[in-house]
Amino acid sequence: MLPWYSERHIVGARQWHDEIGQALERCDWFAVVLSPSSVRSEWVRHELLYALGEARYRRRIVPILYRACQVTRLSWTLPSFQYIDFTKGFDPGYAALLRVWARASASTSARPYRSRSR
Repeated sequence: MLPWYSERHIVGARQWHDEIGQALERCDWFAVVLSPSSVRSEWVRHELLYALGEARYRRRIVPILYRACQVTRLSWTLPSFQYIDFTKGFDPGYAALLRVWARASASTSARPYRSRSR
């Protein structure tokens, strides 16, 4: 799985909000890193609202708790999601994240692949 991170993938003088939107269009999963800074970010909120409204992200939104924070400040829906907790250390958080993706991969491998045409 290749991450998409804006500092590395957005060339200067480009419309970065359009670049973010195009990247979200290409992704199959949406991971949101939760911290005091991210829950205050207007752009993280925009991205999360986009993911919540897209059918392809159903059961594919992964909140990652990086630092303790008031997650409802970002969205009232977040408490209903199962978090991946990195506050207790990287190794247990990483193992939990891999379990989510492995479980999802196992459940989709039994179904035939259907590509998204654009």
